[in-house]
Amino acid sequence: MYELRIKRRITAALAVAILAGSGALVATPAAATGTTPPEATTAVAALPRGKVIARLPLSIRQRPTTNSAYLGSFQPGTIITLYCKTRGQNVEGNNLWYLLGGSKRGWVSARFVKNFSPVAYCRF
Repeated sequence: MYELRIKRRITAALAVAILAGSGALVATPAAATGTTPPEATTAVAALPRGKVIARLPLSIRQRPTTNSAYLGSFQPGTIITLYCKTRGQNVEGNNLWYLLGGSKRGWVSARFVKNFSPVAYCRF
């Protein structure tokens, strides 16, 4: 079972790398915010990434607060694409939230994401 999980992760990572390299993936966070930022067509490969470090699935929210609509979740260890960050509801001492930049739309609490590179503040 563990080997099957590893194979799935490797396959998914290869697919993302191939698609990102071809420019087929485009980040459009406008669906999550209702606005169209000037950088809405930035290629996913150029966006920062992070790893979900939560022990339980990390909820994706419509707005940067735990009281907003639930849109889905990421499993612990998932590598995610981050578009920008903003201040929102305080979650365990951290009030930063990341707007997702990949295929899923919404916000995740920065408390449970370890970013691999700096993430800019949202400008919209």
